[in-house]
Order: sequence, then structure tokens, then C-alpha cells
Amino acid sequence: MIPLTLAEIASAVSGTLVNADPAVVVTGGVEYDSRKIGPGGLFLAFPGEKVDGHDFAAVAIAAGAVAALGSRSVDGVPMILVEDVLTAIGLLARAVVDRLPKLTIVGITGSSGKTTTKDMIGQLLGRLGPTVAPAGSFNNELGLPHTVLLADEKTEFLVLEMGARGIGHLTYLTGIAPPRIGVVINVGVAHIGEFGSVENIAVAKGELVEALPENGVAILNVDDPRVAAMAARTRARVVGVGESPAAAVRAVDVTIDEFGRPAYTLVCPEGTTAVTLAVTGAHQVGNSLAAAAVALTAGLPVAECGPALSGLRTVSSRRMDVIHRADGVTVIDDSYNANPASTAAALRALATLGGTRTDRRRIAVLGYHAELGEQERAGHEEVGRLAAELGVDLLVVVGENAAPIRDGALSNAQWGGDSVQVSDQDEALAALRARLRPGDVVLVKGSRYRTWQVADGLRAEAAAS
Repeated sequence: MIPLTLAEIASAVSGTLVNADPAVVVTGGVEYDSRKIGPGGLFLAFPGEKVDGHDFAAVAIAAGAVAALGSRSVDGVPMILVEDVLTAIGLLARAVVDRLPKLTIVGITGSSGKTTTKDMIGQLLGRLGPTVAPAGSFNNELGLPHTVLLADEKTEFLVLEMGARGIGHLTYLTGIAPPRIGVVINVGVAHIGEFGSVENIAVAKGELVEALPENGVAILNVDDPRVAAMAARTRARVVGVGESPAAAVRAVDVTIDEFGRPAYTLVCPEGTTAVTLAVTGAHQVGNSLAAAAVALTAGLPVAECGPALSGLRTVSSRRMDVIHRADGVTVIDDSYNANPASTAAALRALATLGGTRTDRRRIAVLGYHAELGEQERAGHEEVGRLAAELGVDLLVVVGENAAPIRDGALSNAQWGGDSVQVSDQDEALAALRARLRPGDVVLVKGSRYRTWQVADGLRAEAAAS
């Protein structure tokens, strides 16, 4: 974060100083985990029923923090008191943005693929100047301002993933960090249980492009009709991306190799260039096109764009991480989260892995998909039907709440694969150990219900082999 006095911070967040010297300067990071605080830092003391950050304020000061931002005073601790810490961190982030007029903010939203696209954009923009785009998914009312506060006077590009669980959420986030470039990847059914309909999801995602200034740029996936329609909702210049001829930045002659890695020719107004991606899945074509459009907008020459895209690597964990085990088994760890659209993309990647090899069985380990509301059963069944349609050889369904996935697969009378319903991750690993053989490819995918433990088990076996 840029250096700010406690008085400046208190003014920005409408807070009151207690036991604190107004002239003391925060020179370190802003953290809500007392274990991560360092010298010169500011500690965020969030209240809570089970864990209350105020109980760790003194520990943070002992570790080097110069003050804590909280909602109640703590004896002997320099404090900035506010009514609501979450609101205050947003105000502080906005104050920092306002002090960095040369900063270019890139906002990214979509029902799936946000983090991967953010990582790609960060890598490309890093070629042009100092860029903040941390690994992981920090896209909510806490994660976004926390990321903003990583920027300082040297930062030229700030790349922010923006998530929404309802209408108005992106308006709030863009108020904290007004983007000049906005990217909308897709509109799907993720969180439909909270939104109520896909139409409401489109309304919410479009808030990003509505926030763009007249001299801004909206990067829209024109292969998604709901995203393409957002062009009418922005004052900014629109750059369409996709495989459609209507896209200004598009991919032609797309191929997928035996490891599931796409290659294509990038066509844009500045010229053409060959791209061979090192990441897995046909859906990465769209993600990389969005990243290319941002980089080209920011000034990366098209001649550099091809090699730069070809050099992209996975940054955030559990997102199409490919592990090749010594015993010949390949594991795709995409276990960070799941919704029907992202699972469909992962299943298609699984289906292409190995090309025409007949010795390579495709195995999908799928867990529960959360926040689907009334679409829960239908969404899971849809995933199962697709797995069968794509010819998955073995489907391992983890947890009773994910059972409709198996039902969907079994509804396809033409499917020649096998399926196993297990109650938990340990049973899933046991089922895999009894069945795995060299050449198999295993996809692990699910919402955050410990499905990742299956991937970790398979990784551990790879390390031991």
C-alpha cells in the first residue's frame, strides 16, 4: 500500500483514532490475519461470533503493526474505530485508488473462468509494467479491496476479479475500484440459486461495463449472446472477442493436441500471430482471447502477443492443474470450485485429452455443485448427461447430494461407461485405487466440499510413486 498516516486513513474511512498518534505512517501491508502482519502494517480486526479479530489485535501490534482498524477499542492497542470494518476497507481502497491517477484498473467478471483469465491478463500486462494480479480468487467485498491495497506508486496495472452474488454487487465493487478496462467472459448458471434467473445474472454482470468511462474499453465475449448484448449498456469502446467472425479479436484454425492444449491463429486489427497454449482445455481459447484483447488495448504489440500467450502458465492452484504421475496416470485437478458451465468445459477437456489413443480411459470424479437453487437437480443431471455423451469411461460421484449426476449419466441408454456412487472422498480414493491403470486420465471437479481431497490423494500417490 502507499504510505499513509493514521490521520489520513481515519479521514478516508470516517474513523476515530484511539490510543494512536495521528502522524504515525502505515508503511507495510494491510492484513486481516495476524499471522501475516509485518512491520509497519495495518491490522483489520473483523468481529465474529466464533473468531473475533479484536482478540488478536495486540498480537498484531507485537508483530509490527502500527495500528488496528476495528469496531471496538482494545486496551493498549492503537486503533482506528469505525462502525463497520468491511465498509471501511472499501473506503480505504478507494482512497488509495484516488491517489494513483496513472493506475490502469482492469475488472473481470463472468460465471466461470474469472480467475484463470485474471491470471493470464496479469502475466501479459506484466510485460508492459509493474502489475498487481495476485494468485487466487479475491473477488468479493473483502478480497477486492484487499487486492487494491497491494498497489503502490510503482504499480501501472491493477487486475481485479469481480464476483457477484446478486444485483448491485458489481456496482459496489466498481465503486471501490473504477475500471478503465472491463472484461465479461460469460453468463451461466453459477449462483443461480441466489440470483433467481439467468437473466438476473446477466443484469448483474453487465454492471461492470456500465461502470466504464467513455474513454474506457469493454472486452466482451461475442460467442455468448448475453454478453454480446451488453454492448448496448456501456459508453466505452467495445472490443468483441471469440471465435465468431464478428469478433475483433478472434481465434481461427483452432486445434487441440493430445494433451488437451489448444493452438490457434490470433486475428485482430493489428495483424495475426500464431498461438500455442501450454494450458489445458478448449475453453482456454476464449480466456486467452480476452487476455490478448486487454494486452493489445494496453499497448502490447501483436508480434509479442503470440509468444506471450504461448508462454502463459497456471498461476492459481486447482484450476486445470495437470499432473503426470510416474505410473502413467494423468490427473487434472480442477477442484477449486464448480458449476455446470465450468464442469462442462472441464469434461470437454477431459474428453480431448489423449487424442485418438485407445489405451487412455477418461475418468471423472465429480462432487456437489452448490448454489443452484431450484435448478439443483436439473443442473447435476445435465452434468451427468454430458459426461455420458462425451464418452467418459468411469464416473465417480462423491456425496449423496451429487447423486443426480449419476442419474443423468445413466439416463443415456447409449452410454457404455461405468459409474460409482461413493459417500465421501476416502471412498472415492479407494474406488480409484482399485480401478486405475497406466494411461488413465482423471478429472477431479466439485464445489468447495472437500472434493479437492481426492486430488490431493492422487497427488500424494504421484509423489510416492
